[in-house]
Amino acid sequence: MDLKTVKDRVESIHSLATIPTVAKRLIELVANPNVSLTEISSFISSDPVLATKVLRMVNSPVYGFPGRIVAVNQAVLLLGLNVVKGLLFGVTVFDLMQKAMIGLWEHSLGCAILSRLIAKRRGLKDPEEASIYGLLHDIGKVILVIHFPHEYEAAMNEAEAKGSTVHEVENNQFSTTHATVGAWIAEQWNFPRQLTEVIRYHHKPHLSKTMPLEASIVHFSDVLLRGRGFGFAGDYMVPPLNPKAWEMINLSESDIKAILGETEDLLDEAQELSL
Repeated sequence: MDLKTVKDRVESIHSLATIPTVAKRLIELVANPNVSLTEISSFISSDPVLATKVLRMVNSPVYGFPGRIVAVNQAVLLLGLNVVKGLLFGVTVFDLMQKAMIGLWEHSLGCAILSRLIAKRRGLKDPEEASIYGLLHDIGKVILVIHFPHEYEAAMNEAEAKGSTVHEVENNQFSTTHATVGAWIAEQWNFPRQLTEVIRYHHKPHLSKTMPLEASIVHFSDVLLRGRGFGFAGDYMVPPLNPKAWEMINLSESDIKAILGETEDLLDEAQELSL
């Protein structure tokens, strides 16, 4: 399939009948670069189902707040605009993600948790933003499965037959990869440039010019979770860790052990999170 066909179809996602009306309205709201926290908070609060999903997510191991967050406006103020936008996108596509690929939501949650813990250990200013990078890094897979279900199934079958990752064979079906497709969607919906950059380069973090550390964190989280067998990302392979990413993360063996120890309990909790 040629690249133009793929891009044209992908960028027509607003017309998909599979996206509920509230989700379409939410996407339009989040895509508005001038939207305020007050507007977002009011919109969430006006929909009880959405408000419940947001509060469950905020109180999940993905964020690790020590106290219970009981109000939407409290959650929005604590997390900030960029994190809330990413979180809303995550809960909006949750149902689509579940239908697209069993296990992908669990993998994405795991990446969100691990990315936050690594970012915190590295002293990043906003580890919650790293959790959004982890949560949405594979959004391109969801978009491809929605638009091209048979072709993506063929890609997964090819990956299994060849003993490779689905990322390595996507080009054969789509003339591109889920990382690029995810970046297209992030750009189309006016997501922060930082998030777009991490989505685009999470398999090749050393190529990122503006977010190499954050892309490395997500890449590292992805590889570790695959090794543990948590969730399903389209194949059962454990890709090699990019050596440049390892250098960029620059954590000691004791740091990694501490992070993995903390991750285990949180992953068990996350497995029970259903929106």
